[in-house]
Amino acid sequence: MKRVGVIGGGQLAWMMADAAQKLGVELVIQTPSEHDPAVSIAQETVFAPVDDASATEILAQKCDVITFENEFVNLQALSLLAQQDVCFRPRLEALAPLLDKYHQRCYLSDLGLPVPQFFALNEVENLKSKIEYLGFPAVLKSRRHGYDGQGTFIIPDFVTLEQKLSYETTTKTLNQPLFLLEKFIPFERELAVIAARSTEGEIVTYPVVETQQEQQVCRRVIAPAEITPNQVVEIQAIAHTLLNSLEVVGIFGIELFLTADGKILVNEIAPRTHNSGHFSIDACETSQFEQHLRAVCSLPLGNPALQYAGAVMVNLLGYENSHSDYQSQRQQIAEIPQAHVHWYGKTESRPGRKLGHVTVLLDNQNRESVTAIANGIAHTIESIWYPR
Repeated sequence: MKRVGVIGGGQLAWMMADAAQKLGVELVIQTPSEHDPAVSIAQETVFAPVDDASATEILAQKCDVITFENEFVNLQALSLLAQQDVCFRPRLEALAPLLDKYHQRCYLSDLGLPVPQFFALNEVENLKSKIEYLGFPAVLKSRRHGYDGQGTFIIPDFVTLEQKLSYETTTKTLNQPLFLLEKFIPFERELAVIAARSTEGEIVTYPVVETQQEQQVCRRVIAPAEITPNQVVEIQAIAHTLLNSLEVVGIFGIELFLTADGKILVNEIAPRTHNSGHFSIDACETSQFEQHLRAVCSLPLGNPALQYAGAVMVNLLGYENSHSDYQSQRQQIAEIPQAHVHWYGKTESRPGRKLGHVTVLLDNQNRESVTAIANGIAHTIESIWYPR
């Protein structure tokens, strides 16, 4: 029986459990807290922060291959383990250009992939002219450790930028390159695609989805996105270019913008399973979690196709500080036809925290009406979940 070590013990690792059982794989988790979701499903747990490389060395002794639930790791320290023949999938060299958002932007741009205009805020010689070139509003991002809207700010003017960065003058040099500033894209829709690459170099892509964000946090995912066949082909080509260039083994989530004039731009890359792919658990022949384990265990990749006309996934986000398990709301949502509720078992709720998600499958629908029907279902779910 193959043993897979997973760095990170949140809901993404927890959702690997069913796939691991199906494939005859045991999961060994490295995570800091006994209350983290994946502890309950792990064969063994190494209790340590995800960036603790000495703990990862212990993890490596317990498993055949190591993968990642999140990317907040110490690559430099892990590289010493890789030199000792510890098998990481994806390989550390594939993660290296992605963990810093400025380096990620540079990498994508060097590949010829379309990205918003950007620069790092340590490039301050002509800061004001560069910002005027980008125009306002602009988007300020933390270069490391930003997720679920954390570390992303929409900046309306230069005064706000100064305040956000705590600049004393407009030309003060940052001691460390902590931020990325990029052009705000007045997108028509946000899109995403999950893609997997095997040890043999085979790539499969899931249906392109529409993602709907509020305050930079994903609220809803609609599968499939209503875009043109040419746009689907373009997005699949982006995925192939990226995964082949990095020689990835495993699943990647690719977030994109669709502009009003039909252009596709790459927003961000997640080198792991991704919120935009949760619909696949219930709606696809092979879930993104099974696909990831198949890839890292050198098994043949599965069929990523939708098995229904469509699906809508709604995140159940915390809206208060509480220890409630929201059983009443969950039961009401579960009564929606073809609804599948996934509750992550977290012991504490706080505003914006992902506590679970629900996927509703759409049967026998006219393809042109998927988005309208999905939006209606999402509204029903949210009217149950959030207090009036």
